Amino acid sequence: MRTTPDPTEQLRAALSRPGHGSSDFDLNPETVLPEGRKLRPAGVLVPISVATGKPRLILTKRSSALKHHPGQIAFPGGKQDEGDADVTAAALREAQEEIGLPPNLPEILGHLPTHETVTSFTVTPVVAILRTPFQPIPEPGEVDEVFSVPLEHVLNAANYIVESRRWRGHKRYYYAVPFGPYYIWGATARMLRGLAARVSE
Repeated sequence: MRTTPDPTEQLRAALSRPGHGSSDFDLNPETVLPEGRKLRPAGVLVPISVATGKPRLILTKRSSALKHHPGQIAFPGGKQDEGDADVTAAALREAQEEIGLPPNLPEILGHLPTHETVTSFTVTPVVAILRTPFQPIPEPGEVDEVFSVPLEHVLNAANYIVESRRWRGHKRYYYAVPFGPYYIWGATARMLRGLAARVSE
């Protein structure tokens, strides 16, 4: 019987490699960012389930009723609050609130470099393995859906495309890595593209 390789060591090795952070402006080098801008810290969880069969990445579809980024695909996570010890604690707290993930379930493997967003956050992606199955509980009014995609899909750089749309009167380019009915783009796709690059090194 063939077993699916556990990605834990592959991911640990990828996360240990040196590298620079990313931003929503990576594909738009003409953008001039203001000096002295203040960025708020945030943490997002990159939860990879190995509990059943092939490894799968868990993502959320934000509620279409939200003021910011309605209907977009995102990692569970959010801004670091005063009560959070660090961005990892923020990511775990938000994941529990948004998808009902028990904070003791994720096995933290490490962090990707920070990502700066157009909404003035500096986001730290916290990569974690889930070895135990759990039943997601979407937070009403915040999360419309919790779903998963094969990890191999987002780790394959060939699956990424560059697209554009107008934002604040300018054409802005961004990464996207669609999967079935899910259009994964923007900051989420950029952070995943960074992980894919590290894994392939």
